[in-house]
Amino acid sequence: MSFVEYSDLIQEGDVAVVYLGPESMMPVKVKQGAQTQTRYGVIRHSSDLIGRRYGSKVTCSKGGWVYVLHMTPELWTVNLPHRTQILYTTDIATITMMLELKPGSVVCESGTGSGSLSHAILRSVAPSGHLHTVEFHQQRAEKAEEEFREHGVERLVTVRNQDVCKDGFGVTGVADAVLLDIPSPWEAVGHAKAAMKRQGGRVCSFSPCIEQVQKTCEALMDHGFEELSTLEVLLRVHDVRTIYLPLPDFDAAGEAPSQKPVALKTTTLPREMPGHTGYLTFATKPRT
Repeated sequence: MSFVEYSDLIQEGDVAVVYLGPESMMPVKVKQGAQTQTRYGVIRHSSDLIGRRYGSKVTCSKGGWVYVLHMTPELWTVNLPHRTQILYTTDIATITMMLELKPGSVVCESGTGSGSLSHAILRSVAPSGHLHTVEFHQQRAEKAEEEFREHGVERLVTVRNQDVCKDGFGVTGVADAVLLDIPSPWEAVGHAKAAMKRQGGRVCSFSPCIEQVQKTCEALMDHGFEELSTLEVLLRVHDVRTIYLPLPDFDAAGEAPSQKPVALKTTTLPREMPGHTGYLTFATKPRT
């Protein structure tokens, strides 16, 4: 099982998602003889999971049921253990698009954090690309490396435990794109430029505060980057529902028009919506 290669059947050692509902799911490491407790009862890995197809409906010991799903980067983002603040799918999708990531791309990232963005990058660059990710905190770097092995993507990623602002990414002239998600990205812009290919590439910086954006943009311009742009992604989900409106019957000659209710689909605005997460600053390194 791998986050970047899908399989039909659940096997021992897989990390699967037990789906109880849109707001309730959990990652489970499948092991022979193991059990997982849910509010609907026990799931026995040997008889209920191993050998079953992903997407199967599994009946628990109390009679309730759950679905067992194949893990994806999107599901990992909403289920991962938080070691740091993480990027969510709305920002991740924008980053992968604006950095023009594709199979075979080489990407440098700092910091690794909880690995939410890392897994999405790995799926985008597989099967022939590579991610060089740098994490300052030793325990977080070790845990990320362990998760990459467990998720079957270790061949696509190199984890380094170092300070990117002082020591860089550990590679030179190889990256198609660079992602900076650190407190002072302006201090790493020079290292980002050194890590990128001579023919150029794209860089992205994620920062929650506009003062960080200002300093980063100044550093990018000082290092010769072009096409600078900063954006903020706000997601507003509309609720689709059915309403019934009366429709007059104009064919009833000489009679009072009857009201026939007609079903119509409409949308309503959310009462609440997520607010600011951070600013995404993008720039292009020109060919040298």
